[in-house]
Amino acid sequence: MIFFSIRFNFIDICLFFFQAFVNGRKQSNGRNLLYQITTKKLNKMSNFKKQIKATAVASALLVLASVSSLGAQEKAKILGVDHVGINVPDMDQAVNFFTDVLGFSAVTTLGPIPLDDAWKKNNHMQAGTGAVTIKMVKAGTGANIELFQYQDNKGSKQFPGGDDLGASHIAFYTDDIKQSVTFLKSKGVQFLGDPFLMPSGDTEGETWVYFLTPWGAKMELVSYPNGKGYEKNNPATILWSPKNANSSKSESSKTLSETEILSLVETHLAIWNESDLKKREALMKKVYADNIEMVESHFIAKGFKEINGFVEDLQKKAPGSKFTQIKAIDVNHNIARLFWQNGTPEKPDAVTGMDLFVFENGKAVKLYVFVDSKK
Repeated sequence: MIFFSIRFNFIDICLFFFQAFVNGRKQSNGRNLLYQITTKKLNKMSNFKKQIKATAVASALLVLASVSSLGAQEKAKILGVDHVGINVPDMDQAVNFFTDVLGFSAVTTLGPIPLDDAWKKNNHMQAGTGAVTIKMVKAGTGANIELFQYQDNKGSKQFPGGDDLGASHIAFYTDDIKQSVTFLKSKGVQFLGDPFLMPSGDTEGETWVYFLTPWGAKMELVSYPNGKGYEKNNPATILWSPKNANSSKSESSKTLSETEILSLVETHLAIWNESDLKKREALMKKVYADNIEMVESHFIAKGFKEINGFVEDLQKKAPGSKFTQIKAIDVNHNIARLFWQNGTPEKPDAVTGMDLFVFENGKAVKLYVFVDSKK
């Protein structure tokens, strides 16, 4: 980034002096040839400057996008998607489809609401379009769907093509896509092909298929009961899914008993002693939340990937060392304490310390690690 900035400023200065030189020479007779040559050089340098500027801007955007996304969300106070809105030609038809066919619930209704000319102008609407009626539909555990119907609608009746700006669709998650397709077909729903299973890549294991609503809007069924390909790498961020929301809902409705917490803490100890990566990851999914945060005095590790990296590094530095429990595990509501030691059979207490757990929704979301000072 520093290189681009310096180079860009240097070219600006060169262009300034060249332009001054050319302007002066243009006023002198018999200097047309020199003017033409200099102008061509200026044009080439200007194009080169544009290329460098474009590259610099692109590099900056890539860096800033990854660094500032979380900060931007926190500053904007955005928690997530509340609803998506779609226009429908017939409100009764749309509500019947979402409730009777897809099993959703229509909750709120507004209108008909007359729209003034200023509103229509600001929202790029046709002047002759009438009042609007709005209904909000609760779509399972996902975002709500807001339906708009305009009386005497003067807008376009044609849906955008698949590659047109504004083209969109809503995807609905199902645990059993074959059963869903069979049921929707029995209701007369038209599908745009057969379900397709993604064989590789980030979406490996995902099956999807498009279908049409009675009014011609394109929507989608999607299913990945065993997860997607990208999850195998334990990414720091996991995409939201109704599948996970259902799991969290069932877990959060149940308060962990002391016996269950004791079992989870004991499994945590097994995680740190497990040398096989796949086995360790399987144990982690039982004990740790996807967004678990491990806090130690010198660092913070977030998610499975970072904690796995720390465990592997620890095992490489101290081969043969094992973690063992040295006191009874303390449990206080959703908080637990584990006192441990780590070392070889010859010196099992080479390092001692305490882990403090905070449990939410059936799993550990915080792990505070306290290492005792060396004696």
